Amino acid sequence: MAISMVSLLKPDLARLPIPPALLALGAGALTVLSFAPFSLFPVAVLAVAALYQSLTEASPRVAFQRGWLFGVGLFGFGVFWIRISLNEFGNMDARIAHLLTALFIAVMALYYGATGWLVRRLDPGPAWVGPLILLPGSLVLLEWVRGRLFTGFPWLSLGYGQIAGPLAGYAPILGVHGVSLLVVLSGGLLWCAIRRHAQRARIGAWIVLAALWIGGAGLSAIDWTRPDGPPLRASVLQANIPQAIKWDPEASLMIAETYVDLTLAHLDSDLIVWPETALPDFLHQIRASLIDPLADRARTEGTEIVLGLPVMDLESGRYFNGLLAIGSREDLYAKRHLVPFGEFLPFKSWLGPLVNLFEVPMSDFSPGDDRRPLLNVGAHRVGVSICYEDAFPTGVIEALPEAAYLINVSNDAWFGDSLAPPQHLEIARMRALETGRALLRATNTGISAIIDHRGRLIGTLPSFTRGAVTAEIQPRQGATPFSRFGHAPAVGPALALLLLGGRRQIQRRLQSTFSKWAR
Repeated sequence: MAISMVSLLKPDLARLPIPPALLALGAGALTVLSFAPFSLFPVAVLAVAALYQSLTEASPRVAFQRGWLFGVGLFGFGVFWIRISLNEFGNMDARIAHLLTALFIAVMALYYGATGWLVRRLDPGPAWVGPLILLPGSLVLLEWVRGRLFTGFPWLSLGYGQIAGPLAGYAPILGVHGVSLLVVLSGGLLWCAIRRHAQRARIGAWIVLAALWIGGAGLSAIDWTRPDGPPLRASVLQANIPQAIKWDPEASLMIAETYVDLTLAHLDSDLIVWPETALPDFLHQIRASLIDPLADRARTEGTEIVLGLPVMDLESGRYFNGLLAIGSREDLYAKRHLVPFGEFLPFKSWLGPLVNLFEVPMSDFSPGDDRRPLLNVGAHRVGVSICYEDAFPTGVIEALPEAAYLINVSNDAWFGDSLAPPQHLEIARMRALETGRALLRATNTGISAIIDHRGRLIGTLPSFTRGAVTAEIQPRQGATPFSRFGHAPAVGPALALLLLGGRRQIQRRLQSTFSKWAR
């Protein structure tokens, strides 16, 4: 596969064995193979090179179309699992669910259409400016915007697919978007190494590409944080409750008994973590019957328990997606970054009767306050995130440097047996690597895992399995460069590259505008 993709870059554009538009679409689809569960990280570099090949000699309008096709391939194969939550668990008609998913994919692909347009609109030559300056700058800048605009959808950022590769060594410094920048730059270098006619240019591109990847491998050996106290024995529970019955009131007793039984079997651990909304009942409804007795038992055994459940403010009637710590002391965190159309319905007044299409249980959560995502768990302060929140790096690093380790709880049962759970686990691994902190990940149906401070899996529990995974984690202190500076070291250079590569076109546009005003 890799050889065939490289061969597509060699012939002249006019003699390509497949049309450039199909090359762009195929490159986007093949990029999915760089992400979990496939984890073929070099494929992303080949795909970026193929994308740029499809853009060469294209007009800005045609380049937009080809960039959009790349995005359709990427999201069409990478996140089509969204329709599962809408149709199978959101009770939406299958035709409407497929239509809305396709519409979402088409809209997300516009970011890559804009990338193609910018590259060809701003490219003044010489030949290396497009692949090495404009493509990395525009693609990564728009990837960052995609993670923020309209609540953000940061899924499938190119850097995530490198978690098992040499470029991951840059993550504690530059974060996921910095790794994405290096992926795109690598793709541009590969294109130059194959397509440039001057031998010196080709050799130079290979040398820089090799140095980039060797440098990442060297950085992977660095510990950016240091141990803080003795290790902890931690257990992550996975009850494997089917999503179809999770919110059924008749199943609530069975669900509670399952988690209590799993907990009692692991009271020799220092810490036990339950998944997101493990208990479907509100905290005030089960405090006296379940939570308080469980807290007393935890204190007696010297164990801390962190569990997910909905929490209602009895005065206002609002309810929150909560994470509760019990044991030696009690603390509560309420999820701040909610999933649109899953936990809340945005633009209600605009959607009107369409709101009725989304029959998702508990789909009117309120966001938590603006407190930092820290939870007091025993003697440590812990950085916490609920489900989708771990896909937003700036929210996670708000807990640092105080957090000794990280906890993420989720319910990926919404997406069935699809690419979503392994992709989400890959995101969690990147957060651990970026922050230099161990991360405990408890999910309802999988994949639950314990991850060390270098993003490596210590233990996992496969999907649709009931049980627990137990391992020692090391609390840590200190801060990685990324946790100090956030996305600035990646987004700043991306913007600078875009402005540098397009400076002539931008200057001409500004001069033309000023001339019109002067008249």
